[in-house]
Amino acid sequence: MCPIPYYTMLRESKDEKLLRYLRLRLVQYASEHGIKPAARAFGTTVKTVRKWVGRYDGTLESLASHSRAPHHCPHKLSSEEEALIRRLKKKHPRWSAKRLKTQYELHYAPNTIHRVCKEAGLVRQYRRKKTATKRLLRELKRTWSFCQQISIDTKYLNDIPEYWPQMMDHRLPRYQYTARDVTTGLLFLGFADELSLTYATRFAQIIIAHLQACGVDLSTTTWQSDNGSEFIGSWQARHPSAFIRAIEAVPGQTHRPIPVGQWRYQADVETVHGIMEDEFYTIERFRDRPDFLPRATTYVWTFNTVRKNSGKENMTPWQLIQTKLDRPHPLLPLLPAIMLDDTLDMPIVSHAGGDDVPVYP
Repeated sequence: MCPIPYYTMLRESKDEKLLRYLRLRLVQYASEHGIKPAARAFGTTVKTVRKWVGRYDGTLESLASHSRAPHHCPHKLSSEEEALIRRLKKKHPRWSAKRLKTQYELHYAPNTIHRVCKEAGLVRQYRRKKTATKRLLRELKRTWSFCQQISIDTKYLNDIPEYWPQMMDHRLPRYQYTARDVTTGLLFLGFADELSLTYATRFAQIIIAHLQACGVDLSTTTWQSDNGSEFIGSWQARHPSAFIRAIEAVPGQTHRPIPVGQWRYQADVETVHGIMEDEFYTIERFRDRPDFLPRATTYVWTFNTVRKNSGKENMTPWQLIQTKLDRPHPLLPLLPAIMLDDTLDMPIVSHAGGDDVPVYP
Protein backbone atom coordinates (compact mmCIF):
# COMPACT_ATOMS: atom_id res chain seq x y z
CA MET A 1 0.00 0.00 0.00
CA CYS A 2 1.12 3.55 -0.72
CA PRO A 3 2.06 5.31 2.56
CA ILE A 4 0.80 8.64 1.13
CA PRO A 5 -2.45 8.40 -0.89
CA TYR A 6 -2.46 9.74 -4.44
CA TYR A 7 -5.00 12.51 -3.72
CA THR A 8 -3.05 13.73 -0.68
CA MET A 9 0.07 14.14 -2.78
CA LEU A 10 -1.99 15.79 -5.50
CA ARG A 11 -3.40 18.42 -3.11
CA GLU A 12 -0.15 19.19 -1.30
CA SER A 13 2.28 19.18 -4.19
CA LYS A 14 2.87 22.44 -6.09
CA ASP A 15 5.41 20.94 -8.49
CA GLU A 16 3.80 19.93 -11.77
CA LYS A 17 6.89 17.92 -12.79
CA LEU A 18 6.66 15.84 -9.60
CA LEU A 19 3.00 15.09 -10.31
CA ARG A 20 3.83 13.86 -13.79
CA TYR A 21 6.41 11.39 -12.40
CA LEU A 22 3.86 10.23 -9.81
CA ARG A 23 1.35 9.50 -12.57
CA LEU A 24 4.08 7.76 -14.59
CA ARG A 25 4.71 5.36 -11.67
CA LEU A 26 0.96 4.86 -11.41
CA VAL A 27 0.68 3.93 -15.09
CA GLN A 28 3.74 1.64 -14.94
CA TYR A 29 2.36 -0.17 -11.87
CA ALA A 30 -1.00 -0.60 -13.57
CA SER A 31 0.62 -2.07 -16.71
CA GLU A 32 2.40 -4.69 -14.57
CA HIS A 33 -0.20 -5.54 -11.92
CA GLY A 34 -3.50 -4.34 -13.33
CA ILE A 35 -5.89 -1.40 -12.84
CA LYS A 36 -7.49 -2.40 -9.53
CA PRO A 37 -4.23 -3.34 -7.76
CA ALA A 38 -2.75 -0.02 -8.89
CA ALA A 39 -5.74 1.84 -7.46
CA ARG A 40 -5.33 0.04 -4.11
CA ALA A 41 -1.57 0.55 -4.05
CA PHE A 42 -1.74 4.29 -4.74
CA GLY A 43 -4.80 5.01 -2.62
CA THR A 44 -6.96 6.26 -5.48
CA THR A 45 -9.92 5.11 -7.57
CA VAL A 46 -10.12 2.76 -10.53
CA LYS A 47 -11.54 5.57 -12.65
CA THR A 48 -8.49 7.75 -11.99
CA VAL A 49 -6.08 4.96 -12.90
CA ARG A 50 -7.95 4.28 -16.15
CA LYS A 51 -7.91 8.01 -16.99
CA TRP A 52 -4.11 8.25 -16.79
CA VAL A 53 -3.53 4.91 -18.45
CA GLY A 54 -5.70 6.08 -21.34
CA ARG A 55 -3.91 9.44 -21.64
CA TYR A 56 -0.41 8.06 -21.48
CA ASP A 57 1.26 7.96 -24.91
CA GLY A 58 4.81 7.29 -23.82
CA THR A 59 5.68 10.91 -22.95
CA LEU A 60 5.59 12.85 -19.68
CA GLU A 61 3.71 15.68 -21.41
CA SER A 62 0.68 13.41 -21.81
CA LEU A 63 0.48 13.13 -17.99
CA ALA A 64 0.23 16.92 -17.45
CA SER A 65 -2.73 18.35 -15.52
CA HIS A 66 -5.54 19.71 -17.68
CA SER A 67 -7.41 22.91 -16.92
CA ARG A 68 -10.72 22.43 -15.13
CA ALA A 69 -12.15 25.71 -16.35
CA PRO A 70 -15.53 25.33 -18.08
CA HIS A 71 -15.50 25.38 -21.86
CA HIS A 72 -18.49 27.73 -21.92
CA CYS A 73 -19.51 30.47 -19.45
CA PRO A 74 -23.06 31.73 -20.03
CA HIS A 75 -22.42 34.90 -17.99
CA LYS A 76 -19.15 35.86 -19.71
CA LEU A 77 -19.10 39.48 -20.86
CA SER A 78 -19.24 40.14 -24.55
CA SER A 79 -16.51 42.13 -26.26
CA GLU A 80 -18.92 45.10 -26.53
CA GLU A 81 -19.60 45.02 -22.76
CA GLU A 82 -15.90 44.86 -21.93
CA ALA A 83 -15.25 47.74 -24.33
CA LEU A 84 -17.93 49.80 -22.53
CA ILE A 85 -16.29 49.18 -19.15
CA ARG A 86 -12.85 50.11 -20.51
CA ARG A 87 -14.24 53.26 -22.09
CA LEU A 88 -15.89 54.37 -18.83
CA LYS A 89 -12.73 53.62 -16.84
CA LYS A 90 -10.63 55.70 -19.25
CA LYS A 91 -13.15 58.51 -18.90
CA HIS A 92 -12.95 58.31 -15.09
CA PRO A 93 -9.49 56.87 -14.31
CA ARG A 94 -9.74 57.58 -10.57
CA TRP A 95 -13.11 55.93 -10.08
CA SER A 96 -13.35 52.54 -8.41
CA ALA A 97 -15.27 49.63 -9.89
CA LYS A 98 -18.03 50.11 -7.31
CA ARG A 99 -18.39 53.76 -8.22
CA LEU A 100 -18.55 53.02 -11.96
CA LYS A 101 -21.30 50.50 -11.28
CA THR A 102 -23.28 52.94 -9.13
CA GLN A 103 -22.95 56.05 -11.29
CA TYR A 104 -23.67 54.34 -14.62
CA GLU A 105 -26.07 51.70 -13.24
CA LEU A 106 -24.04 48.86 -14.73
CA HIS A 107 -25.43 45.34 -14.31
CA TYR A 108 -22.04 43.73 -13.71
CA ALA A 109 -20.54 42.91 -10.32
CA PRO A 110 -17.79 45.26 -9.05
CA ASN A 111 -15.33 42.35 -9.13
CA THR A 112 -16.12 41.80 -12.80
CA ILE A 113 -15.61 45.47 -13.62
CA HIS A 114 -12.34 45.47 -11.68
CA ARG A 115 -11.14 42.37 -13.54
CA VAL A 116 -11.81 43.92 -16.95
CA CYS A 117 -10.04 47.13 -15.95
CA LYS A 118 -7.10 45.23 -14.48
CA GLU A 119 -6.67 43.11 -17.60
CA ALA A 120 -6.62 46.32 -19.64
CA GLY A 121 -3.95 47.84 -17.37
CA LEU A 122 -6.28 50.61 -16.16
CA VAL A 123 -6.07 49.93 -12.40
CA ARG A 124 -3.71 51.85 -10.12
CA GLN A 125 -0.96 49.79 -8.57
CA TYR A 126 -1.65 51.14 -5.10
CA ARG A 127 -4.54 52.43 -3.05
CA ARG A 128 -4.38 54.90 -0.21
CA LYS A 129 -5.62 53.37 3.01
CA LYS A 130 -7.96 55.31 5.22
CA THR A 131 -6.67 55.62 8.73
CA ALA A 132 -8.67 54.78 11.81
CA THR A 133 -8.70 58.48 12.71
CA LYS A 134 -10.56 59.35 9.51
CA ARG A 135 -13.11 56.62 10.12
CA LEU A 136 -13.76 57.81 13.67
CA LEU A 137 -14.10 61.42 12.48
CA ARG A 138 -16.57 60.34 9.82
CA GLU A 139 -18.69 58.56 12.45
CA LEU A 140 -18.64 61.71 14.59
CA LYS A 141 -19.78 63.94 11.73
CA ARG A 142 -22.75 61.67 11.09
CA THR A 143 -24.14 62.58 14.51
CA TRP A 144 -24.08 66.33 13.81
CA SER A 145 -27.26 68.24 13.03
CA PHE A 146 -27.92 69.76 9.62
CA CYS A 147 -25.89 72.96 9.09
CA GLN A 148 -24.06 72.50 12.38
CA GLN A 149 -20.93 73.30 10.38
CA ILE A 150 -20.58 74.74 6.89
CA SER A 151 -17.08 74.63 5.41
CA ILE A 152 -16.26 77.21 2.76
CA ASP A 153 -13.22 77.39 0.52
CA THR A 154 -12.00 78.55 -2.89
CA LYS A 155 -10.39 76.67 -5.78
CA TYR A 156 -8.07 77.90 -8.51
CA LEU A 157 -9.38 76.64 -11.85
CA ASN A 158 -6.40 77.65 -13.99
CA ASP A 159 -4.40 74.53 -13.04
CA ILE A 160 -6.78 72.04 -14.70
CA PRO A 161 -5.30 71.08 -18.10
CA GLU A 162 -8.66 70.22 -19.70
CA TYR A 163 -10.34 73.41 -18.47
CA TRP A 164 -7.59 76.00 -18.94
CA PRO A 165 -7.80 76.29 -22.78
CA GLN A 166 -11.58 76.71 -22.55
CA MET A 167 -11.16 79.28 -19.80
CA MET A 168 -8.82 81.33 -21.97
CA ASP A 169 -10.86 81.00 -25.19
CA HIS A 170 -14.31 81.67 -23.71
CA ARG A 171 -13.48 83.89 -20.70
CA LEU A 172 -14.77 81.29 -18.25
CA PRO A 173 -14.50 81.82 -14.46
CA ARG A 174 -11.05 81.50 -12.96
CA TYR A 175 -12.08 80.72 -9.38
CA GLN A 176 -14.65 78.54 -7.69
CA TYR A 177 -16.20 79.37 -4.33
CA THR A 178 -17.37 76.22 -2.57
CA ALA A 179 -19.51 75.77 0.55
CA ARG A 180 -20.60 72.44 1.95
CA ASP A 181 -22.60 71.24 4.92
CA VAL A 182 -20.28 68.80 6.66
CA THR A 183 -22.76 66.22 7.93
CA THR A 184 -24.90 65.79 4.77
CA GLY A 185 -22.49 66.96 2.09
CA LEU A 186 -24.99 69.52 0.68
CA LEU A 187 -23.07 71.56 -1.90
CA PHE A 188 -23.25 75.22 -2.93
CA LEU A 189 -21.18 76.70 -5.77
CA GLY A 190 -20.16 80.21 -6.78
CA PHE A 191 -17.82 81.41 -9.52
CA ALA A 192 -15.86 84.58 -10.15
CA ASP A 193 -12.92 85.97 -12.11
CA GLU A 194 -10.98 86.91 -8.99
CA LEU A 195 -10.56 86.07 -5.32
CA SER A 196 -11.91 88.83 -3.16
CA LEU A 197 -13.47 89.49 0.20
CA THR A 198 -16.45 91.04 -1.58
CA TYR A 199 -17.27 87.89 -3.53
CA ALA A 200 -16.81 85.61 -0.52
CA THR A 201 -19.11 87.83 1.53
CA ARG A 202 -21.73 87.90 -1.21
CA PHE A 203 -21.54 84.12 -1.61
CA ALA A 204 -22.11 83.59 2.12
CA GLN A 205 -25.01 86.08 2.19
CA ILE A 206 -26.79 84.30 -0.67
CA ILE A 207 -26.40 80.90 0.99
CA ILE A 208 -27.64 82.25 4.33
CA ALA A 209 -30.66 83.86 2.69
CA HIS A 210 -31.45 80.65 0.83
CA LEU A 211 -31.23 78.51 3.98
CA GLN A 212 -33.37 80.94 5.95
CA ALA A 213 -35.96 81.09 3.16
CA CYS A 214 -36.15 77.28 3.33
CA GLY A 215 -36.78 77.42 7.06
CA VAL A 216 -33.39 76.18 8.26
CA ASP A 217 -32.40 77.18 11.81
CA LEU A 218 -28.92 78.77 11.69
CA SER A 219 -28.70 79.73 15.35
CA THR A 220 -26.05 77.08 16.06
CA THR A 221 -24.22 77.13 12.71
CA THR A 222 -20.45 77.47 12.53
CA TRP A 223 -18.81 78.60 9.28
CA GLN A 224 -15.28 77.27 8.85
CA SER A 225 -12.78 78.73 6.39
CA ASP A 226 -9.04 78.89 5.90
CA ASN A 227 -7.02 82.02 6.60
CA GLY A 228 -7.17 83.40 3.07
CA SER A 229 -7.62 87.14 2.65
CA GLU A 230 -10.92 86.51 0.85
CA PHE A 231 -12.33 85.37 4.19
CA ILE A 232 -10.49 87.06 7.05
CA GLY A 233 -9.28 90.17 5.20
CA SER A 234 -5.88 91.70 5.82
CA TRP A 235 -3.72 90.10 8.48
CA GLN A 236 -3.16 93.62 9.82
CA ALA A 237 -6.87 94.37 10.19
CA ARG A 238 -8.01 95.37 13.66
CA HIS A 239 -11.66 94.51 13.12
CA PRO A 240 -13.50 91.46 11.77
CA SER A 241 -13.76 91.32 7.98
CA ALA A 242 -16.97 91.91 6.03
CA PHE A 243 -17.24 88.15 5.54
CA ILE A 244 -17.09 87.47 9.27
CA ARG A 245 -19.56 90.26 9.99
CA ALA A 246 -21.98 88.82 7.42
CA ILE A 247 -21.76 85.44 9.17
CA GLU A 248 -22.20 86.84 12.65
CA ALA A 249 -25.07 89.10 11.57
CA VAL A 250 -27.31 86.06 12.02
CA PRO A 251 -27.86 85.53 15.77
CA GLY A 252 -26.03 82.43 16.94
CA GLN A 253 -23.85 81.99 13.85
CA THR A 254 -20.09 82.00 14.34
CA HIS A 255 -17.01 81.93 12.15
CA ARG A 256 -14.00 79.73 12.87
CA PRO A 257 -10.74 79.83 10.89
CA ILE A 258 -8.70 76.65 10.69
CA PRO A 259 -5.25 76.50 12.31
CA VAL A 260 -2.55 77.86 10.04
CA GLY A 261 -1.25 75.22 7.65
CA GLN A 262 -3.74 72.53 8.76
CA TRP A 263 -5.48 71.99 5.41
CA ARG A 264 -6.96 68.66 6.50
CA TYR A 265 -9.52 70.63 8.52
CA GLN A 266 -11.09 71.52 5.16
CA ALA A 267 -11.24 67.91 3.97
CA ASP A 268 -14.95 68.07 3.07
CA VAL A 269 -14.62 70.89 0.55
CA GLU A 270 -11.21 69.74 -0.68
CA THR A 271 -12.77 66.35 -1.43
CA VAL A 272 -15.45 68.05 -3.54
CA HIS A 273 -12.78 69.94 -5.46
CA GLY A 274 -11.13 66.66 -6.42
CA ILE A 275 -14.46 65.08 -7.33
CA MET A 276 -15.48 68.01 -9.52
CA GLU A 277 -12.15 67.98 -11.30
CA ASP A 278 -12.84 64.37 -12.35
CA GLU A 279 -16.57 64.59 -12.97
CA PHE A 280 -17.02 68.12 -14.31
CA TYR A 281 -13.99 70.10 -15.46
CA THR A 282 -12.19 67.28 -17.27
CA ILE A 283 -15.36 66.10 -19.04
CA GLU A 284 -17.51 69.10 -19.90
CA ARG A 285 -16.91 71.15 -23.04
CA PHE A 286 -18.31 74.68 -22.85
CA ARG A 287 -19.44 76.64 -25.91
CA ASP A 288 -19.11 80.05 -24.26
CA ARG A 289 -19.44 81.83 -20.92
CA PRO A 290 -23.30 81.78 -20.86
CA ASP A 291 -23.14 78.00 -21.41
CA PHE A 292 -21.01 77.50 -18.29
CA LEU A 293 -23.48 78.42 -15.54
CA PRO A 294 -26.37 76.10 -16.58
CA ARG A 295 -23.96 73.17 -16.74
CA ALA A 296 -22.55 74.01 -13.30
CA THR A 297 -26.10 74.30 -11.94
CA THR A 298 -27.02 70.91 -13.40
CA TYR A 299 -23.95 69.41 -11.75
CA VAL A 300 -24.64 70.83 -8.28
CA TRP A 301 -28.29 69.76 -8.44
CA THR A 302 -27.24 66.27 -9.52
CA PHE A 303 -24.64 66.16 -6.75
CA ASN A 304 -27.22 67.14 -4.12
CA THR A 305 -30.14 64.98 -5.23
CA VAL A 306 -28.91 62.08 -7.40
CA ARG A 307 -25.25 61.28 -6.81
CA LYS A 308 -24.77 58.87 -3.89
CA ASN A 309 -21.74 59.43 -1.66
CA SER A 310 -19.98 56.27 -0.50
CA GLY A 311 -18.36 58.26 2.32
CA LYS A 312 -21.77 59.29 3.70
CA GLU A 313 -23.69 56.04 4.08
CA ASN A 314 -24.03 55.68 0.29
CA MET A 315 -26.82 58.28 0.29
CA THR A 316 -27.34 61.59 -1.48
CA PRO A 317 -27.19 64.87 0.48
CA TRP A 318 -30.94 65.28 0.00
CA GLN A 319 -31.63 61.82 1.43
CA LEU A 320 -29.47 62.60 4.46
CA ILE A 321 -31.24 65.93 4.96
CA GLN A 322 -34.57 64.10 5.04
CA THR A 323 -33.27 61.91 7.88
CA LYS A 324 -32.25 64.97 9.91
CA LEU A 325 -35.10 67.44 9.24
CA ASP A 326 -38.85 67.00 9.54
CA ARG A 327 -40.39 67.81 6.14
CA PRO A 328 -37.49 69.84 4.68
CA HIS A 329 -38.26 72.43 2.02
CA PRO A 330 -38.09 70.79 -1.45
CA LEU A 331 -36.00 73.67 -2.85
CA LEU A 332 -33.34 73.29 -0.16
CA PRO A 333 -30.87 71.31 -2.34
CA LEU A 334 -31.64 73.31 -5.50
CA LEU A 335 -29.76 76.58 -5.07
CA PRO A 336 -28.36 77.34 -8.56
CA ALA A 337 -24.67 77.88 -9.15
CA ILE A 338 -23.94 81.58 -8.78
CA MET A 339 -21.87 83.84 -11.03
CA LEU A 340 -20.76 86.19 -8.29
CA ASP A 341 -19.64 88.91 -10.72
CA ASP A 342 -23.30 89.40 -11.67
CA THR A 343 -24.74 89.67 -8.15
CA LEU A 344 -23.05 92.79 -6.78
CA ASP A 345 -25.80 95.18 -7.91
CA MET A 346 -28.70 92.84 -7.15
CA PRO A 347 -30.47 92.80 -3.78
CA ILE A 348 -30.99 89.52 -1.97
CA VAL A 349 -34.74 89.17 -1.43
CA SER A 350 -36.13 86.76 1.12
CA HIS A 351 -39.86 86.75 1.83
CA ALA A 352 -41.11 86.54 5.38
CA GLY A 353 -43.19 83.44 4.77
CA GLY A 354 -40.11 81.29 4.30
CA ASP A 355 -41.63 79.53 1.31
CA ASP A 356 -39.73 81.43 -1.38
CA VAL A 357 -36.04 81.35 -2.14
CA PRO A 358 -34.02 84.52 -2.74
CA VAL A 359 -34.00 86.23 -6.10
CA TYR A 360 -30.89 85.43 -8.09
CA PRO A 361 -29.62 86.46 -11.51
